Amino acid sequence: MPFTTAKDGNPIFYKDWGSGQPVVFSHGWPLTADAWDPQLQLVADHGFRAIAHDRRGGGRSGQTWDGNDLDTYADDLAALIEALDLRDVVLVGHSTGGGEVARYIGRHGTDRVAKAVLQSAIPPLMLKTEANPKGLPLEVFDQIRAGVAADRSQFYQDLSEAFYGANRPGNKVSEGIRDAFWLWSMTVGIKGAYDCVKAFSETDTTEDLRRFDIPTLIVHGDDDQIVPIVAAAENSAKIVKDATLKVYPGAPHGLAMVAPYNETFNKDLLDFLRS
Repeated sequence: MPFTTAKDGNPIFYKDWGSGQPVVFSHGWPLTADAWDPQLQLVADHGFRAIAHDRRGGGRSGQTWDGNDLDTYADDLAALIEALDLRDVVLVGHSTGGGEVARYIGRHGTDRVAKAVLQSAIPPLMLKTEANPKGLPLEVFDQIRAGVAADRSQFYQDLSEAFYGANRPGNKVSEGIRDAFWLWSMTVGIKGAYDCVKAFSETDTTEDLRRFDIPTLIVHGDDDQIVPIVAAAENSAKIVKDATLKVYPGAPHGLAMVAPYNETFNKDLLDFLRS
């Protein structure tokens, strides 16, 4: 299996399919690169080079005690891009992965980046503060930490319901999709999973978004029960210069895996890559 090495020596697993302009995918919490497999195959089938890595702390990457924060995630992404000497890259980030993309641009700029996609992403800030009144209260994230600490296996099984909108009438979420969510999540070490809650909820990426100077597509479902659109995509679209915001009515957080939203997203993604 291919690995690159982070600046602290931690091994980072990645998959690298196809050839052409590189499209690098960053996954959400608490998943792995496998969550992007349908889109990896899609873009590789259409003439692009598809790359995705397992974030440190889970999957096939190393599980470090420290470094489970957005700065380090962004630096790990930079290490991958530099090790493969990728240029003219399209960065695609889902949920926490969207924060990783934003922080990468904030810390490393866009010299190697052509475009960005933020899908159901956490920027600019999930936590409710005086300056961010539409965010979620700290108690919500404390409950997530408590669930991970007490019985993460059952917590992940329960979380998959809201993640994919399986609790909504008329949903088309299979048990297989929910089982896959549980399987990927259980490969993440408890330390990395626990620490990442603070990373995705309390990290303000507003200044990172202001550094975007590339075409950016922002996609979000208006029924996202995990990262509510009002504090996320709607705010990000106001900060990122000339961003394109696409709102999917009724779509859940994990829209890239759930019909019919995945079909719309795949089309929008390919259109954006080709534009």
